[in-house]
Amino acid sequence: MIWVSGCLSSEEDARVSPFDHALLTGDGVFETLKVERAVPFAVRRHLERLARSAAGLALDAPPPETVRAALTEVIEANGLTEGVARITLTGGSAPLGSDRGSAGPTLIVACGPPRGWGAAAAVAVPPWPRNERGALAGLKTVSYAENVIALRWARERGAEEAVFGNLAGRLCEGTGTNVFVGTGGRMLTPPLTSGCLAGVTRDLLLELGVVEEEDLPLSALADADEAFLTSSTRDVQAISSVDGSPLSAAPGPLTKAAADAFRDLQARDADP
Repeated sequence: MIWVSGCLSSEEDARVSPFDHALLTGDGVFETLKVERAVPFAVRRHLERLARSAAGLALDAPPPETVRAALTEVIEANGLTEGVARITLTGGSAPLGSDRGSAGPTLIVACGPPRGWGAAAAVAVPPWPRNERGALAGLKTVSYAENVIALRWARERGAEEAVFGNLAGRLCEGTGTNVFVGTGGRMLTPPLTSGCLAGVTRDLLLELGVVEEEDLPLSALADADEAFLTSSTRDVQAISSVDGSPLSAAPGPLTKAAADAFRDLQARDADP
């Protein structure tokens, strides 16, 4: 069962216009939330980021209460206890081309089974940099073709995730993750000026005080004592190797401390 612009329908009956601007041009934003015990985690933060991304594309974000109600309907209708929920906001039906139409945005809420992440992941650094100065830098948009290409490139080399540098040669982010490197007893993650997304898990770890922001060269990843990835569906996942070269610890002590702190937070607060 899928919620599309106020209507809950089966997957077979759910309809989005073939002229929707997200299909025509990649004009849209989205959020993916982890669902545990039938409750989506950190809804407030995800909706705040959805609104920021929508503002970056000059899209009108729906009222938070509308999205919360749609999330509840979809989770209940599908009997979902563990899994993921996705909120997608598109530019709506439009004429062929880059201009938007006048129909207004389309809101879609769907859900699916949990992702099966391993305890550790191999990563590879693709040859294409993130553009930290681009119009979409830091926005969670549906324009994901660049990520699709980089992830396929990494998978062809035996890695689970691709981690980008940016145009300045600094460490940035993965295709769907934030990246953290441990060195000298500190766990560091690139600042938002690197062009990375302000990940919800990233923000929470910063607030918990178990990681710090620091501008880092791309080489810091391969040179790290330990490293990990975060996302809303994988929580904290250790990095086992970079471009085929193993890291000395996976997970290392700083990674374990971050994972423990995040699990404790999840256990006591579903909407931190």
